[in-house]
Amino acid sequence: MTTPWGELELARFPEDPRDRLRAWDAADEYLLRHLARLADEGIPLSGTVVVVGDRWGALVTALAEHRPVQITDSFLAQEATRANLARGGAETGAVQLLTTQDPPPARIDVLLVRVPKSLALLEDQLLRLAPAVHDGTVVVGTGMVKEIHTSTLQLFERILGPTRTSLAEKKARLIFCTPEPSLERTANPWPYGYTLPDGIGPVSGRTVVNHAGVFCADRLDIGTRFFLQHLPDSRGAQRVVDLGCGNGVVGTAAALANPEAEVLFVDESFQAVASAEATYKANGVPGHAEFRVGDGLAGLPAGSVDIVLTNPPFHTHQATTDATAWRMFTGAKRVLRPGGELWVIGNRHLGYHLKLRRLFGNSQLVASDPKFVVLKAVKR
Repeated sequence: MTTPWGELELARFPEDPRDRLRAWDAADEYLLRHLARLADEGIPLSGTVVVVGDRWGALVTALAEHRPVQITDSFLAQEATRANLARGGAETGAVQLLTTQDPPPARIDVLLVRVPKSLALLEDQLLRLAPAVHDGTVVVGTGMVKEIHTSTLQLFERILGPTRTSLAEKKARLIFCTPEPSLERTANPWPYGYTLPDGIGPVSGRTVVNHAGVFCADRLDIGTRFFLQHLPDSRGAQRVVDLGCGNGVVGTAAALANPEAEVLFVDESFQAVASAEATYKANGVPGHAEFRVGDGLAGLPAGSVDIVLTNPPFHTHQATTDATAWRMFTGAKRVLRPGGELWVIGNRHLGYHLKLRRLFGNSQLVASDPKFVVLKAVKR
């Protein structure tokens, strides 16, 4: 990436030489050009610089000399940031890495916001950061034109102060906000909880807790509902993994159905794992559970798991890709014991049965409806 301060070599995480997706886009470049123009006009970055939602660390790597604070919901983004900072020769500790679950800095002098896909996550983060913003804080948001909507600008205006946008450049746009610390704000509605309806197995009438940004945070999505009606009949002291756990309702259902099971909830989203833990605890589930933020099944011993349950995502930010699903499937094959089972739900058109047959040598259709299929693959 070419920046006003030189060129940076950047990569996504996990690194894959076959991956043609860049670790930055025009929105990152536009924001950095704007900051350079401010410096030329005698308004350099100073004080506590906070960067929210930096997707692969491009922004904080470019701004490392200002010792910024990065706040992200993504474990993969944090790992990419560490690798990109090292690649760029930044000194150890140049960037403070925080998650969306960590307390933010007490004072923020420059707030740079990469607009997330989830409006709820943006709302939650702005409400959490607002008390640290003062009337001299420089607030700039960035995103691609298709990511910035009237509702996005209204959130900035309602929570921080008067907001306007820039002209578009290379299909990217900036958001400029003038903070009003005295602005009256509503209470943060996140995390949000609701009660599940009847007719969905072990979790009928149970509580689900969602932190902002988790998929379908205000209701049970139809795919998960279908999956919950066709989960494996697990018995005994089995080790079960809810892979890409989201709010943890699938793993919680597995634990309720089999109190002897040990359930591991895994997701790369800090918000998701916090939601899964809250959902599990809200229902007083017996047995043992573990909650882990990480890169899928990396770090789990081979042959240590009996069942993996997953609903793989088929996009990363704005890019549609099956790379994440393939990594989940290959990881599941590695950690499953002989005879262990991978259970997958997905849209019919994604053709997961072909991938499972290629990898496991088998794929069984457990259930289907006009939109979804539930598949099972057994490790031989």
